[in-house]
Parts: sequence; structure tokens; C-alpha cells
Amino acid sequence: MEAVAESVQQFRDRARSWLAANMPRLDPNSPTALERDGEASWRRARELQRLLYDGGFAGICFPREYGGLGLSYEYKKAFDAEAVDYETPFILNVPSFAICCATILDMGSEQQKRTHIHAALRGDEILVQLLSEPSGGSDLAGVITRAERRDGRWIINGAKTWSSGAFAADYGLCLARTDWDAPKHEGLTMFLVPMNHPGITTNRIRQVTGSAEFCEEFLDDVDVGDDAVVGEPEKGWDVASRQLYHERRTMGDGSEYAIGPGITESQDVSLDLVALVRSARQEGNERVREMVGRALVHRAVQAQLSDHVYRAVVAGSLPPTGGSIIRLHMAEAHNIETDTAAAVAGPAAVVADDAALLDVGTRYIGRQIANIGGGTTEMARNVIGERVLNFPREYAADRGVPFNQVRRNASRS
Repeated sequence: MEAVAESVQQFRDRARSWLAANMPRLDPNSPTALERDGEASWRRARELQRLLYDGGFAGICFPREYGGLGLSYEYKKAFDAEAVDYETPFILNVPSFAICCATILDMGSEQQKRTHIHAALRGDEILVQLLSEPSGGSDLAGVITRAERRDGRWIINGAKTWSSGAFAADYGLCLARTDWDAPKHEGLTMFLVPMNHPGITTNRIRQVTGSAEFCEEFLDDVDVGDDAVVGEPEKGWDVASRQLYHERRTMGDGSEYAIGPGITESQDVSLDLVALVRSARQEGNERVREMVGRALVHRAVQAQLSDHVYRAVVAGSLPPTGGSIIRLHMAEAHNIETDTAAAVAGPAAVVADDAALLDVGTRYIGRQIANIGGGTTEMARNVIGERVLNFPREYAADRGVPFNQVRRNASRS
């Protein structure tokens, strides 16, 4: 007789009991500080991921054959609701699970899926994106990192930058140019490269906030085999496009492959505005209450919008590019929240002895991160206009032109 499937409520009840018995509980009066640029945070995340895996709660929406549970989005949401008071390895969501593993699930070989998704769900591997380049800006298809065939191997040379968490990663999804005679979108190949390869040099990038989460990488004669190709040679833009789809949904808190609090709710992004009002002694200020209320409404709308867009894409009433909608709104909600916090804290965000108030000032300095990560908000608007609303595409002088004929970094005469 076929076993009866566990209902969402039964799964939630079981998760509640398991979490209480196995996972560290967060102290509401002393939230755990998350330092994305700290090696200890990533080691801790691996340990927590292993706990989830051993307990049978890792990769809720990933297929069973690749180490997950093969359950629907409702089960993930039920677990997240129960896990809100517990420490979870949510720094592994971006980019390891919700972007890189999701892309491998959609575009990778059977061996890549079985090897790397399973290893990530066990906490044994962390994956990172190697996409942006020092000279590329938002033009991802214009990458100049090259991969050439030599003696049956692929030899990769180039540079990447703004790679979140690359210092802690085991593998990277690296987009490289393999055909310079083809138009820029057609001559690309995606590779899965080991970050400990002797030809890869990883440096930390110190930001204005003091964080050093982002990295730059230099690839010098990095040799990989055909088994490192994700998708097909010369079809790297198809893989990158799927990767961007997952990235935009993830940045908007709309991925079924993430676990724990979303980006807009995580401690290192979202602020406890009510507690901030008390710290700033602004409880009686009607204008402050109005601003905070507005920010909280945007946060609530983001949660509802993420769920709506996810379901609409799955149902087919929105194209996959609809993920840019929640990516764009996430940035807007983040901006309103950050600006509100700075207004509430006032000069204390710069000179106070209170660490919570000073934290507001630091966050304000890094405000633009939400407008850049996962593609800029300007790019999100372009995608929504052209690929969701079907507006005419912008003119591009290099469309259809062989990449080796495209003018790049030309000096002014």
C-alpha cells in the first residue's frame, strides 16, 4: 500500500518539535549578530546546515534524488514560520542555495546535480557566483574572461569582482567567453570551477561600511574538464539568464529554495524600527510614528508580493522575468526603511554611544547595496518593461555584431 503523504500541518507540527529539541534558539533581547564577512559565520552556517540535513529538514523544495525533500512551497513556508525564533543558516541562501544550486538544478548535468546540490545540502559545499567583471558594469553579456581549449581541457583566464562570500566558497559558477567571433550573447560558456584551484587568487574588498564580504578573483590558467561545463558550450547565456532569474527572485524573497527569514527580514538587513523609536526616545512623535508605519506597510507588502509573484510565475500568468518585480520592490522597501531609520535616529546615528543607533548610520552608508545587488534597480525596470510588459527593446549598437568587432574601452580623441 502506498504511504499517505504528510500534510502541511503535520509537517509543521513535526518541524516545531524538532526545532525545539535540536536548533539554537535566538535570544530576542540579544539577537545573534550576523557577520557575512566573518569566517566564523560561514563555519557556523555549515554546522547548522548539517543539523538540518541530519534532522531531515534540508532542501525542502529540492528533489529527493539530489538530497532534498521534494516538497512543495507550502511546506517551506510552514517550516520558515516555525523557524523564525531559531538560528538558521540563511546566509547560505545567497548565493549558494537559492541561486547557484537552483541554477544547477535547472541547467546542470545529472552528475553535477547529484554531486553539488547534495553536498551543499549536507553543509559540505558552498557555491558562489563569478559573473561581474571589473570593466563590465551591468553588461553581463560583455564578459571578457576567456576560456580556451588546450589538450582536451578548458583553460580560463580573466578577472571577476563583487562576488558575495567567495572567500568562504568551494565552487564558483564562472561565465567565460569561448567564441570571440560570435555576438556577445552567443559566444559564452558557464563553468563550475573549484575555488581552491591554484590558479585562482581571491582578494577581499573592503567597503565603505567596513564590511569585507565581497571579493575579487583573478583566474590564471585555471584548467577544468568538460565535466565542469554547466549546460552546453556556447550556450552560457542560457545558463546565466536562468541564474539571473533565480537571483532576482531571491533578492525579492521569492525563492522556494531559500530557508529561514527572507532578505528583507534578516537581522543584517532589516531593522527593528519599533525598538529604534524607543532607543531614540521618539515614542510621542506623531511624524515618527507615521514614517515607521509606512515602512512597516512596505515590508508587509513585500512579503505578500513575493508570494503572489512566485505563484503567478509557477502558474504561468507571469513570465519568469516577473521575478524582477519583487527584486525592484525589495529595493524600494529597503530604501524607505533605511531612510526612516536615519530620520528617527538623527545625529545619534553618527555620534551616539548607543551601538544600535550607530548601526543605523552604518546601514545608511551602505544603503545603495539593495539597489545594486542582484542587478541594479534600473536594470530591473528595463526587464519589467521589455520582458513583462512587452515594451519595445532599447537600441543596442552591438546587437548581432561579432564580439571581437565590438568597441570596448575606447579612449576619447
